[in-house]
Amino acid sequence: MKFNISFPETGQQKCIEIDDEKKVRFFYDRKMGEEVEGDVLGDEFKGYTFKITGGNDKQGFSMKQGVLVNKRVRLLLAAGVSNYRPRRTGERKRKSVRGCIISHDIGVLHLVVIKKGANELPGITDDPRPRRLGPKRASNIRKLFALDKGVNKKEKKADERDDVRRYVVKREIVKEGKPTRFRAPKIQRLITAERLRRKIREKADKKNRWVRAKEAAKKYNTLLNKVLHERHVADAKLKEAAKSS
Repeated sequence: MKFNISFPETGQQKCIEIDDEKKVRFFYDRKMGEEVEGDVLGDEFKGYTFKITGGNDKQGFSMKQGVLVNKRVRLLLAAGVSNYRPRRTGERKRKSVRGCIISHDIGVLHLVVIKKGANELPGITDDPRPRRLGPKRASNIRKLFALDKGVNKKEKKADERDDVRRYVVKREIVKEGKPTRFRAPKIQRLITAERLRRKIREKADKKNRWVRAKEAAKKYNTLLNKVLHERHVADAKLKEAAKSS
């Protein structure tokens, strides 16, 4: 069985093949999402802890979380579900997927290092690689650089001490015969002073629409009651005139 081991801190991954049945048998009947000790793979992995994130069987069918079987099944998949990408709006398709329980049919197993041991692993933990692309969501940028949220809730305005826009990871674009330039992603879910003013204005407009609708309904009910009263009085006069004649 092959093991694809990745380490998020360095951005490295390495695929190793282990033919020892005693080491491989330890992973049988385990599910995706479980944590295992690295000692079972060898002494060089002592102190490491891995998390099982997925895998493929020997025919290339990928494992799917939530399918609690150790065999291949056919499921009707739709948009928003893993292991399937619809080609048209509303399309559904029945596809074969492997269950989330590991068996002897698995050819490649994906492991992620969540706890590092004392020894360095060549090709996994020894060579940190810089990230080519950084996060684009504002909350993820703050989490990466340990920034303050930077919004004063009392005054309803943005604080520029930890401005997210200054910490966006830019990438350098170099072309022959042209000056060097940088490109940065558009920040998603960015809370600015303009955005806060827009939300306040939208909330005030909504309240004003509710007040105007309530006043209009009150005027309409008043006018309706007046018309009905006048009609009732007119009908009563007609009845009295008919009796007197």
